[in-house]
Amino acid sequence: MRSRLIRKLRQAKTWARERLYPRAVILMYHRIGDPGVDPWSLCVSAENFEAQLRVLQQQAQPISLQALAAAHRQGSIPEGAVVITFDDGYANNLYQAKPILEQLGVPATVFVTSGYLGSAREYWWDDLEQMLLRPEALPDHLPADLAPRHRPWFLGDAAAAWRTTGDRAAFLEVPEVRARFYHQMWEYLAPMSESERNSLLEKMRHWSEASATPRESHRPMTPEEVCTLAAGGLVEIGAHTLTHPRLSVLSREQQRQEIEGSKQALEAILHHTVASFAYPFGNFVPETVPLVAEAGFTQACSTVDETVWGNSKALELPRFEVQNWSGPDFSRKLARWLS
Repeated sequence: MRSRLIRKLRQAKTWARERLYPRAVILMYHRIGDPGVDPWSLCVSAENFEAQLRVLQQQAQPISLQALAAAHRQGSIPEGAVVITFDDGYANNLYQAKPILEQLGVPATVFVTSGYLGSAREYWWDDLEQMLLRPEALPDHLPADLAPRHRPWFLGDAAAAWRTTGDRAAFLEVPEVRARFYHQMWEYLAPMSESERNSLLEKMRHWSEASATPRESHRPMTPEEVCTLAAGGLVEIGAHTLTHPRLSVLSREQQRQEIEGSKQALEAILHHTVASFAYPFGNFVPETVPLVAEAGFTQACSTVDETVWGNSKALELPRFEVQNWSGPDFSRKLARWLS
């Protein structure tokens, strides 16, 4: 009985020490610009992004991811530290986000999916959105060779055209059945290999008669734009795999190729070491983390909604996803995360 009580007291002390340890917050962004149709709430307007950064300056201490990782290793996380990160590598990170970051002197890390650099296509989830969440009507059925169960899928109301308000198409105005169709197709495509998915998307493009031209608001950066983004040192470039797969469905060797390949590709472009990594979709399995370490990354970010504590793992750092909130709304959320 006494030994059990002592063990519980020790556990309580450990928990208290870890929880009282100065904490930090890592924020996850994706696109900056006009949200438009935004099924995953990934876009923050430039106006709200600037307002959010001004809140950070007032309520917190913005620092770089590398500075946080170093402080975490040393057991000296600065009180109120907040890190800005972006996932994927959208061109608007350079043209919309960087000028605001520079204006306010806030550092950031952009995790780049290197296999998409200079691509004539959008990221596959955006490509799918461009096909399926347009206001125009769709054909009344999806052929068997494109459908999840390999039999014709009659869309019913999901095929109907829908109306926008003014010149903006808010996602909430898309009929619910069309939205459900999009999400079901996303789930079908997500676990596929890159080649299998691209082949199916190309067939879907012909079926939907959607444009093949990448939208400026959604296109990936070019290698030259990555260099421009990194110039000046305010923005760190991190790796986000080659093709943005679900790492958990890949073999160990395939995971290694995705992780190491992205690092090597970015280092060849930037001519310096890439030390930070982010897991696509926040998806990985226990065997993935050692592969990230073996590749030479010193810190990696997940998508777990949690603050960074003393007991957080350097290769599984949690992050909070930021949405298109106003300054006051963001201020309330930040205060909760930091407290």
